[in-house]
Amino acid sequence: MATVSRPGAYVCGIDAAMDVIGGKWKVLILWALDERGSCRFGELRRLVPGITEKVLAAHLRELEADGVVHREAYEEVPPRVEYSLTEAGARLNAALAPLGAWGRENVLGGAPHPVRIA
Repeated sequence: MATVSRPGAYVCGIDAAMDVIGGKWKVLILWALDERGSCRFGELRRLVPGITEKVLAAHLRELEADGVVHREAYEEVPPRVEYSLTEAGARLNAALAPLGAWGRENVLGGAPHPVRIA
């Protein structure tokens, strides 16, 4: 995983991880990529309702710099770019799964996990 120089020192591993996934949208982007495997930009935008193109592009660049998202540009006309999780991104999603289970149980009242996107 690539490491990005960030301001300040971290207190613990959770502090460092939260710096990577912090904000409203990054965990939803990671979830969408985990559900789909790989996505084009427009697909991701539809899977994460409410996110703007500017914010999605910025978060994808940050997640790529942090080594959790892979960007594949294809030399085609018109150009095509696909995003997917790296191995580190897949491990990060696995680490977030218990947090999602806690949220479903304690906040959503045991609502079932949403159906996987085909």
